Amino acid sequence: MWAREILATAQTGLAFTTDPYDRQRYESLRALGTRIMATHAAADVGLIADLFARESGYATPKVGVRGAVFDAAGRILLVRETTDGGWSLPGGWAEVNQTPAQSVVREVFEESGYHVRPIKLAAMWDRARQPHPPAPFSVVRLFFVCALEGGAPATSTETSEVGWFSEAELPADLSMGRTLPHHLRRMFAHWRDPGLPTEFD
Repeated sequence: MWAREILATAQTGLAFTTDPYDRQRYESLRALGTRIMATHAAADVGLIADLFARESGYATPKVGVRGAVFDAAGRILLVRETTDGGWSLPGGWAEVNQTPAQSVVREVFEESGYHVRPIKLAAMWDRARQPHPPAPFSVVRLFFVCALEGGAPATSTETSEVGWFSEAELPADLSMGRTLPHHLRRMFAHWRDPGLPTEFD
């Protein structure tokens, strides 16, 4: 978390400074943050450096979306991720020129084959404040409860399986970088009680 903050400070400084000495200081700060992150992640320093060299401008969190889709039987839709083989709520990055609600509709269709309609923003959680594995960037995720509108199960390049699960039969092998057991419990709670307030941290 500290390395992310250091790298964000360096990125923002590099975006706005006009002083050549400050630029050198921010570049040194970025190199330090890169080394710290690479050490803690047991990753190649060059790969981390390349990742952050592509980022420019004022550093802000990235926005992700996840769709909690329920069928008439009250089961939740999950997809199996090809990257790690774990089950997840369908979702991904919010797109430019799409609202978060439009992005979740697109992501659910792309990953599962189902058409959905967002009916509630159930939660807005900072990824770093949830017990996910470490990640390089700061990410805020928006979790939408969605109504099923149609479609049929279909996998994609990102998903290898599509399934519906009751709360009592949730799979144990979740894609922990994307969906946690707590997320699923809270989505079931919001489905059962639409009057619950939006959760955030």
